[in-house]
Amino acid sequence: MQSADLVRLAFRGLTRRAVRTTLTVLGIVVAVASMVIFLSLGEGIRKVFRDELGAVGPDLQVSINGINQSGPPIANVPQSLAVQLEAKSKEYGFKSVTPVVYAVRSGGFDPAQSYLFYTYPAKQGTADIIPNAEIAQGRAMNAADEGKLVAVVGSKAAKNGNFKLGSDVRYNRRNFFKVIGILKESGGFSDSFILVPLTTMQKAQGLEGKVSVVAIKLDDPGSAKAVAERVKKDFDVEAQTQSDFLKILDRAVSVSDAIRFGISLISLIVGGLAVANTVMMGVFERTREFGTMRAIGAKPSFVRNLVLLESLILSVLGGIGGVILGYGGILIVNWYTQNLASINAAALTGRLIGFALLISLILGLLAGLLPARNAGRIAITDALGRN
Repeated sequence: MQSADLVRLAFRGLTRRAVRTTLTVLGIVVAVASMVIFLSLGEGIRKVFRDELGAVGPDLQVSINGINQSGPPIANVPQSLAVQLEAKSKEYGFKSVTPVVYAVRSGGFDPAQSYLFYTYPAKQGTADIIPNAEIAQGRAMNAADEGKLVAVVGSKAAKNGNFKLGSDVRYNRRNFFKVIGILKESGGFSDSFILVPLTTMQKAQGLEGKVSVVAIKLDDPGSAKAVAERVKKDFDVEAQTQSDFLKILDRAVSVSDAIRFGISLISLIVGGLAVANTVMMGVFERTREFGTMRAIGAKPSFVRNLVLLESLILSVLGGIGGVILGYGGILIVNWYTQNLASINAAALTGRLIGFALLISLILGLLAGLLPARNAGRIAITDALGRN
């Protein structure tokens, strides 16, 4: 028999049990879709950081222990380090040297009420931190604001917190920052920032004279790696480039991808068992059919391949449907994160599509091996002797 006959027989076998086949495919669709949505978050985060880091991130970030995946660095860097680095600006080719304190206010179960406070010397101006930043309402911070309880908020932060000019932004029980300006929407991370004068945040945290990092912009960003090595050697600190930061991020996202895939694996195993059950039941119900095939000349390998092909068809259809359903889920996730922070947190990449379809093929192959083996071992006399 030809391969075309094999495919025709496989589809005929599946369509004769239409309800069971449909339910099995739907089970795989849901399993694959959940995996696609989970893993798309990692793809989206990578893309967002690659796109955003050049616009908001400095060329170098200098700290004591280096920035890792554990979260925003704590304020343990002496602010005097920024003064020492600024004194070397001409020698090292620094365009700007900015002491920065990061602070996060958690919104508990409501992510819309979580804020990232990005604090720096008010005299440097918003554009030194966020290129092309524009004020939509009010004004930017200036040198006179240093030490005052004032803030400039991004457009999404203003929307999520319902902040207007003159509103109070709560950091803790004792510190409320009055909104003096709201930034125009830029479609990036900065839309969720709340900008506060450096000494104001240091006082609020009780860490006067300490910063989280010293952010450096270079005259020649292409020299970042070489300059970072010089800074490390001369000041005995950690200096990380944008490339270093992306590597750290990629490691962190890879770990979270593994965890999300592990969670998805449970539903994938359930989907695989459904395929195996469907195909095994089909083998049992078609024992006489397979015996007849053998009697008219079909080899055991043909019967095995037929059953295995049915399993693969179920899985491939489920994989394709899962990718489509997963894409719909990604659109919903991105709608939410666009409203929350002006970013697409999930992305359906070619790599992810390929991975999802490969997993579906492997799932079908593994689920079909035992039923195919049993089908190929059916004896002609036993099969035809059944009532």
